[in-house]
Amino acid sequence: MRRTLLAHDDDGDGPEVLLLHSSVCDRRMWDPQWRLFLDAGFRVLRCDFRGFGDTPAADAPYRDADDVVELLDALGIGRTAVVGSSSGGRVALELAARRPERVTALALLNAGAPGHEPGDALRAFGERESALIESGDLAGAVELNVATWLGPDADGNTKAMVRLMQRHAFDVQLAADDVEQPEVDIDLGRITAPTLAVAGAHDLADFRAIAAALPDAVPGARHVELDWAGHLPSLERPAETAALLLDFLTGHTGHTR
Repeated sequence: MRRTLLAHDDDGDGPEVLLLHSSVCDRRMWDPQWRLFLDAGFRVLRCDFRGFGDTPAADAPYRDADDVVELLDALGIGRTAVVGSSSGGRVALELAARRPERVTALALLNAGAPGHEPGDALRAFGERESALIESGDLAGAVELNVATWLGPDADGNTKAMVRLMQRHAFDVQLAADDVEQPEVDIDLGRITAPTLAVAGAHDLADFRAIAAALPDAVPGARHVELDWAGHLPSLERPAETAALLLDFLTGHTGHTR
């Protein structure tokens, strides 16, 4: 299995925190939190999954979680806190379950879950997105994603940022061969990291249900639903989301601001 070191940014000193992006975005989605996390005294790492941002699309079978472990190894990071948004949250769950010794704390923002079967709304979104892409209407597919995944507090600049990231992902991925990630067995009960599962009240039912169910699957997990949030709270209310995350991380990494 060929490997590609993920494009990434790495800065700061102190306890490590890894930021994993949504599949609507790339590592730039963390721009609003980047300086806040650095100023709070963390070493902050963010990366682009394959086919997103500056990382090329895959040309052989791979798993995102394995790519993340390889990146951590290359940077000499043995253990880190992990913050994952949406599909990045699904990767974070896999990483924490398969390699629990590598994760010190786990914060999930409207995370996907390994093996989750889409509900009606999520299935309808996927079918509509596929139809737009197959018809060549990438602009329409981008707008569908912006309308679906950003909550009511997202401003025009945030929508423009998501449009840019999503269109780039479409362009990169559609120009490459379709490579699937092989299935692996994942037991969320193996997660040992303190876990915060955040949901948005304006998100699709799938992600609200995943977050609500995580305390039953992950020992000691805490569930919070934000009444103002859609699917991407870190972009919708950046400062408020950063405060929530920093409060959790400082409480579970031994770090004080």
